[in-house]
Amino acid sequence: MSDREVVILSVGGVRFVTWASTLQQFPESRLACMLNNDDQDFKLVNGEFFVDRDGTLFSYIMDFLRTLQVSLPTDFSDYQRLRREAEFYGLYSLAELLSQEHLLKPRLEILEVRFSLQEMQAFFRIFGSCSATIETLAEQITLFTGQQSGQSWNSPFPSQKLLFPLPLERPSHHDMVFHCGTDYTAGDQFVARYVSIKPDNRKLINGANVLGLLFDTLLRDGFRLISTRTVSSEEKVECYSFERLRRPPGLTLTVSQSPGSSRAAQAKRNQAQKGK
Repeated sequence: MSDREVVILSVGGVRFVTWASTLQQFPESRLACMLNNDDQDFKLVNGEFFVDRDGTLFSYIMDFLRTLQVSLPTDFSDYQRLRREAEFYGLYSLAELLSQEHLLKPRLEILEVRFSLQEMQAFFRIFGSCSATIETLAEQITLFTGQQSGQSWNSPFPSQKLLFPLPLERPSHHDMVFHCGTDYTAGDQFVARYVSIKPDNRKLINGANVLGLLFDTLLRDGFRLISTRTVSSEEKVECYSFERLRRPPGLTLTVSQSPGSSRAAQAKRNQAQKGK
C-alpha cells in the first residue's frame, strides 16, 4: 500500500481517517502489518479496517502516531488501559512512555498573593510553588517610577512626564515583591510607582486596580481562587490563595526509543510473542 494512500480504520465503531504513512511510523507494529493484511484481528469490511478495541483510547494513540508525543488531558486517568492498548497494537515505545506515569500526570500548583495598603502605597508579594510560573509572571509585570506633582495617587493614568522602568524584587525563584502608589518628598513633589501587567498596556498606580488586573491575569491563565484570609488586621495584609492543575508539556519519542533500538521494547515484544 502506498504511504500516501488514505486509510479508514474503525476501532470499536469509532471511525478514523489517516494516511497509510501515519500507521507505518513503526514498521513492526500491528497497525503496519494490518495494511499488508498480515493480522487476523483486523478485518477489511467495505474498504474499512475494523478492530474490536476501545475507540476512545485509540484517539490518543493516533495523536501519538501523528506527533510522536504523549499529551493527555488533565482529567485523564486510564493510564494502565491506554498502555495495554499500546501493547496490543505493538507500539512498545508508546507503552514505555506511558510507564512514566508520574511525568504525565498533571500537578497541583499553588500560588499566593499577599496584598497590603499602607497610607498611599500598596504592597504585593506573590509566592508560587512552581518557579516557572513565577518567572513567566515576572516577565509580564513591569514597574515604572517618576517624580510627579499636583496629581492624586488615585489617578489611574500617569501624567506625560517621563517614567523609568524598575526591576522587580526577587527574594527567591519562587516569589516576587513590588509596590505601587505615591511617596511624598519635599513640597508638593512625590515619587509615583506604576505597575503594568501584559498584555494590558495600562500603567496603574492604584493598588486596588493592580490587584484586580492581577486577578484577571491569573484567572485567564487557568488559576482559580480557593481562599481569602486576613493575615494581619493591624497591618491590613490580605492573602489570596489560587490553585490550578499544571499540565505537563508531554513526553516526546526520541530516535533512541524507536522500535528495534530499545532493549526493553524488544523484551516486551518477545514476551508478547511467547504468550500467543
